[in-house]
Amino acid sequence: MKKKTVFILMMALATISASAQNPYIVKTRGAKKAAVTKSTATAAEDEAEPEARDFIGENFRFYSLCDWQEGMKFMVMPEKYDLIVNTFCDAATGKEVSSGRLRHKIMIYKGHTETPEGFALVNFLCTDDNKNYYYRIPNGTFEDYCYGKLGVPTLAYLGDVDIAREKLIGMKLYTKATRYRVDTEMDGDGFEEISVPLNEEVTVRAVGAGSRSCPVKIIVEDKKGREFYQSVAMSKTNSGMRDDEFIMDKAKFLFAGSFELADANIAASNEYSKYIGRNVYTKYPTKMENASGVMVGIARLSTFRIEKIQTQNGTRYVRMTLKSTNTGETFVKQVTFVNEDIAGDIDGAREDYYGYLFGAGIPEGLKGLSEAKRKMIQEGRVAVGFTKREVRMAKGEPDKHASAENGRTDWIYNDGTIVKFTKDGKAFKTEHH
Repeated sequence: MKKKTVFILMMALATISASAQNPYIVKTRGAKKAAVTKSTATAAEDEAEPEARDFIGENFRFYSLCDWQEGMKFMVMPEKYDLIVNTFCDAATGKEVSSGRLRHKIMIYKGHTETPEGFALVNFLCTDDNKNYYYRIPNGTFEDYCYGKLGVPTLAYLGDVDIAREKLIGMKLYTKATRYRVDTEMDGDGFEEISVPLNEEVTVRAVGAGSRSCPVKIIVEDKKGREFYQSVAMSKTNSGMRDDEFIMDKAKFLFAGSFELADANIAASNEYSKYIGRNVYTKYPTKMENASGVMVGIARLSTFRIEKIQTQNGTRYVRMTLKSTNTGETFVKQVTFVNEDIAGDIDGAREDYYGYLFGAGIPEGLKGLSEAKRKMIQEGRVAVGFTKREVRMAKGEPDKHASAENGRTDWIYNDGTIVKFTKDGKAFKTEHH
């Protein structure tokens, strides 16, 4: 059997054995067992997110290698490169040890030493096999090396994972990204990406080890029972990345780029509290997201009660939850309260402006109407028997009035519609030219 094949099989067996009893390895529902795993993790797994809020500053301290204290706990989480270039040596023999064999093993920091030859060593005790290992710093002294970003390759800092477990499990969060992951392998690193709405309320179900760069894997569940995760950097201890590398699309790999605490979200929404509980109606047809997350058409003059408004960081939009006063169904609409004067409503941009889309209250004329008549009015159609108020709700003010015999009037619209009224104001004939 070729050496490469043997190595892959040994790595797979070590992974299965470790994950079977390692409480730091957590998976979303649906992950499958795999005899031989093939990692789909990419360099993006090693990235993180933007500056965090007080939650991060108060709970997750950054430790440079110079500040590491004996007893700090790490897990070996090798990336593809680490499986080619070994990181650790066995302290008893001085021989290199395969990163695949140490995969998912827990290392306790035991300080640093210097050999008689002048090599600086970073020392660890592995709690899984009770053996000592060391990482030899490539060049220079420990003091020269420890201030850089490189740290010790493969090691994910478990101190952040432990704190995140204590603080986050069971908590409500809101999503701040639109792409998250679900596991596809129980014993490997396989995953697929899924789309998730912004500002979706989720509950933290599990916290475990993610990757070296993003050590904290946070598994959440939405209201439909769907589980997904993001691996994020908290303190950035030993992440191997600079702060300025957590930008653009990689910002989601910071906690604040993927999640927001519920209390922060609610506090940010307080400025919109005066709108909560208001009855409104749609002035124009629009689209909203229903309870199943599907975009559906909403007719004009549809009536709602505003249930909740949530802000969306970094945008001028809010996520408004509305409940139909007719059917009781719940919908979500992203709107802005910032009025941008866009000539001609280019690409429907004004349609998202709250003041343009919604009217206050419930239109008086809709009360007591049959469902058929209400539907016609919402669709902008008129029929024989309509009153002038009902025609006005359906078509607006006429473009022309024409007096006819016996005190009658005709309303003429530029779209070719003519409505003929009797003397007492009932439509007895409609025409369309």
